[in-house]
Amino acid sequence: MNAKPQSSRVQPNLLRKLNERMAIEILLKNGPCSRADLTRLMGISPPTASKTVASLLSLGLIEEVESQQSSLGRPGKLLRFSASEMQVVGVVLDARKCWVGISTFDGQLSSRHSYLFPTPGTYNALIDTLEEKVRELLNYSASIIGVGISTPGLTNSVQQKTIFSPNLHMTDGHAPGQDLANRLGVECIVFQEMHALSLGERLFGAAQGLDDFAIIDITTGLGLGVFSGGRLIEGHHGMAGELGHITVDINGRLCGCGNHGCLETVASDEGFLSHVSQNFGEQLDFEALAQLIQTGKLQPTTEIRQYSEYLAIALASVINIFNPSHLFVHARIFDVIDGFWQQTIQIARKRTLGPPFDDCEIVQARGNKELGAVAGMIEHYMNTLAPALEK
Repeated sequence: MNAKPQSSRVQPNLLRKLNERMAIEILLKNGPCSRADLTRLMGISPPTASKTVASLLSLGLIEEVESQQSSLGRPGKLLRFSASEMQVVGVVLDARKCWVGISTFDGQLSSRHSYLFPTPGTYNALIDTLEEKVRELLNYSASIIGVGISTPGLTNSVQQKTIFSPNLHMTDGHAPGQDLANRLGVECIVFQEMHALSLGERLFGAAQGLDDFAIIDITTGLGLGVFSGGRLIEGHHGMAGELGHITVDINGRLCGCGNHGCLETVASDEGFLSHVSQNFGEQLDFEALAQLIQTGKLQPTTEIRQYSEYLAIALASVINIFNPSHLFVHARIFDVIDGFWQQTIQIARKRTLGPPFDDCEIVQARGNKELGAVAGMIEHYMNTLAPALEK
């Protein structure tokens, strides 16, 4: 006698959470939507969509507002993220300066409630300062659901601990998220800065809707983030993406990692600044360097050419290895040196295999590290609702 086949049972609660996550992702991608548009984009029945909307409204995550678009007849209503009920704090840790700010779920950073300050000299001083700034934001808003912390270097995403940070050694072996959470009593999650930057570009920047792209950041070190098949490549414990520590000159300059001749020493804004300052005979900051170049008082032609050559090698390497549809570059240098972007792309074309280069669009990134920290926390919140659906 054949056993009676068991019918598959879908847990209603999980299905509801998956629908809520889908609705959030659609609003992040498309902005405010009518109920009808949201139902159509979700591909579910109107009654199910209505239950999903009701749940998100009850959570305070979204709100329904009158459409600002003028038209004949009754004005329509739009669903959007709540500007007052759900907010996140973003924290950016960097070698020279740190940032703390508040944002709504749609990536609108508050210029009135943000702080930019020199990076403190010790880890304890760093945590003290972060506690002070974040607590001010918590006192300002009772609707903050968590704090996303973007930090450079090797970060174990499972342990939430910085393992080794070549450009911010004070965090080595520490868990800034947990240390801050213990003081504040609010969830604080650490994200490796390139993974956060990738999420920020996908949620709020030029990578919206893209499943296969790469992003390079060259502002301080040289980091890489890659989305493939709609998923962020994090590596075994979240430590993937250290492109800047490939050796390109065995007799090159000392890197913060302890090695010599790393790619980021010759293909990053900070590396360029260090090289020019050494030849100039004075330690410059990036703002002073930019002013000297733009006023014609400094013309580091040799250093610019070298920077462009090595950056092109970095771009070519990413395109050859990952075959992304888009490669985004986050940097400050493009606003300082006329023609630097075009020159670098021309060199990259020569150093890249033809088919993958032609298959890739190289674009300046629209996101930034601040949006990356915010996006990381939003992604974490969505993961608490329901797991991401496989593509």
